[in-house]
Amino acid sequence: MDVKEYYARKDVQQEFLRLSKDREVQAWFKDFRGRRPEIVNFEGDVRDLIKQGMTSFHISEERWKDPMMLEPGLEKRKLDEYRKGWDCLLDLDSKNLEFSFITGELLIEALKFHNVKSYSIKYSGNHGLHIAIPFEAFPSEVNNIDIKNYFPDGIRVISEYLKNMIKEFLTAKLLEKGSVEELAKSCGKTSNQVIVNGKFDPYELVDIDSVLISSRHLFRCAYSVNEKSGLVSIPLKEIKDFNIENAKMENVKVELKFLDRDIVPKDDAKELLIQAFDWAKKETSVLAEEIKKQERKYEISKVAMSPENFPPCITKLMSGVKEDGRKRAIFILNNFLSSVGWNYQDIENFLLEWNKRSYEPLRDGYIKAQVSWFKRQNKKVLPPNCDNNSYYKSMGIKCEDSICNSCRNPVNYAYKMMKIKEENEKKTKKVKPVKKVEKKADMPKEDDVKT
Repeated sequence: MDVKEYYARKDVQQEFLRLSKDREVQAWFKDFRGRRPEIVNFEGDVRDLIKQGMTSFHISEERWKDPMMLEPGLEKRKLDEYRKGWDCLLDLDSKNLEFSFITGELLIEALKFHNVKSYSIKYSGNHGLHIAIPFEAFPSEVNNIDIKNYFPDGIRVISEYLKNMIKEFLTAKLLEKGSVEELAKSCGKTSNQVIVNGKFDPYELVDIDSVLISSRHLFRCAYSVNEKSGLVSIPLKEIKDFNIENAKMENVKVELKFLDRDIVPKDDAKELLIQAFDWAKKETSVLAEEIKKQERKYEISKVAMSPENFPPCITKLMSGVKEDGRKRAIFILNNFLSSVGWNYQDIENFLLEWNKRSYEPLRDGYIKAQVSWFKRQNKKVLPPNCDNNSYYKSMGIKCEDSICNSCRNPVNYAYKMMKIKEENEKKTKKVKPVKKVEKKADMPKEDDVKT
């Protein structure tokens, strides 16, 4: 079967049309790439491209009010104005397809940890995978900014956060397959090329490059042919289901929808987005620098601060989570307790017991992995500020305004309370004068007198 015969299938054309809604598209031909911007609104538009000799079909990650208004050199303000939304696409690529699949499995597990259900998977048609989350899965705003304007920063933050989260696990999985030298050789590299700062870096073998993503970025559409391999970019229900025979044009079945925006649970990826952005902030937010911005400066406690100094929001959280928000709670408590002098072993022990009091306990392994991750950062970071509605208010633990208005951050409150108590203790420990009583000398007994 040749490409033109494959593209003549009505079910393939219908999928191209469905996925093209609100997107810029571009057809690739044997010797050149089609014009941009381009759109398809009807099946006839797709058929016209096929008649012209289209070899592959590409679509934008961004969704537009009118793609035909796009032109080279548009400033960000205009792009934000024209954009309706964007889908988060993680593009995995390796010279060794098995490595892409191993990475993909770990990324899917990470998405499940964040309760994301609406992700889609597809084979790229050559050496990689595409894992995508539809725009409808994200909340409408983050940090009081319209989420549609967070392109490409939103994808970059999510990508880097997930890469950081799975890096150690990916390293271990790959090293199970062979030595560093063998792994490098399987990807056409030398061992020196996969060592970064003295350590094996798995991302030198599996590329998940979000830095190159820019506005009007395109990716190969589901059910499009990859010219290099002659294979089709097919959606997968599970990565383990992949069979390369199913990617051959004559065997392709159009049964799965990639990026099905019609079946997305509300705010499905909200937790992922919040965690990713908070991770990005703390990468450059050292506690010592943040505290300088507070009303007063405090020295980080060298001993574990007593809970009697904690603000009400933290004490409520420490009693357990009765509704949704367990992972956000772990994020807050990890940052708060480490910021007030608790060591990570005590934090882990506390969280393991705390987890039992939550409405649906998480796995102990997840708790330990989170604490371990925070410990490896080698820096203290404040928990979210009191005015961050994605945390305290939405979780039903926000302090009264009389408290929140006087403190920017829960840690700020704790150090204030500790300082006040220390000063009060000094006042009460004033030394009282001792009344001296003269002691009369005892008269010697007769037996004691020497003669």
